[in-house]
Amino acid sequence: MGRTSKDKRDVYYRLAKENGWRARSAFKLLQLDEEFQLFKGVKRAVDLCAAPGSWSQVLSQKVGAQGSGQVVAVDLQAMAPLPGVIQIQGDITQLSTAKEIIQHFEGCPADLVVCDGAPDVTGLHDVDEYMQAQLLLAALNIATHVLKLGGCFVAKIFRGRDVTLLYSQLRIFFSSVLCAKPKSSRNSSIEAFAVCQGYDPPEGFIPDLTRPLLNQSYDTDFNQLDGPTRVIVPFVACGDLSAYDSDCTYSLDLDDGSEYKYTPPTQPPIAPPYQEACRLKKNGQLAKELLPQECSINSVDKLPQPLALHTLLAPKAEDNEINCSS
Repeated sequence: MGRTSKDKRDVYYRLAKENGWRARSAFKLLQLDEEFQLFKGVKRAVDLCAAPGSWSQVLSQKVGAQGSGQVVAVDLQAMAPLPGVIQIQGDITQLSTAKEIIQHFEGCPADLVVCDGAPDVTGLHDVDEYMQAQLLLAALNIATHVLKLGGCFVAKIFRGRDVTLLYSQLRIFFSSVLCAKPKSSRNSSIEAFAVCQGYDPPEGFIPDLTRPLLNQSYDTDFNQLDGPTRVIVPFVACGDLSAYDSDCTYSLDLDDGSEYKYTPPTQPPIAPPYQEACRLKKNGQLAKELLPQECSINSVDKLPQPLALHTLLAPKAEDNEINCSS
């Protein structure tokens, strides 16, 4: 499979490289802005879980390009610098991170908080949806510390059976909550985005990062709604519906008549968590799991069970009777 294969299979990946974006997710934020005018009047913006930085790029152009605009990006991982973006390498569940954000804004709250973060998916949908929901609530928690009244919060959400609960929780803090699906987000994915506008926390609410968010009793009636369809979550498809389909494969020669030329990624990750694993694999040092069919069953059966198990797990088998394929 050549390096142009992904350009054919994923047109937004290709367009992101050609337009200088660090990742295809930049188009998602741009299309959300087309629908909701997220950047209108925004002077201070926060990008949570920012690496590799495509949303921070969009914010720097839409907000930071203004004379008084400020953008702060937060992530546990190191990220290559971006012009007009202040970077914090920190944990969004820590109060110190919230204080540092406000410090960069000189004591003023943010107008917009966005989060495109997602956990490493397992393929177990219930687990992935739960982990994503917890990440969203962690982002919301820190947003309650740094977001101004009337501000906007946008975060990735996995649409599952509990999406109505998340919607109801978000409605406690925002006057308007919509679930939006940008055109550049694959139809085959359960990914969507919660667009929350009009930040208005309950009376008496005090932001607190030392305990789980929403672990309190509020004077609200969403818990008393009956039935599994107690609320219908508003859903919006945004972006130009005649634009490229993120699930389709396109020819390398697009309709505009321009000649295709391969473009390398704008900014490869500088310190990805899988970097050490790639190095070990390249040097043939990555541990290999031995499958039962790769070993001589008869010779293993001749050994006492604890000894056989120990021998199979050992890096080098000293007993010549054990015959394992490399």
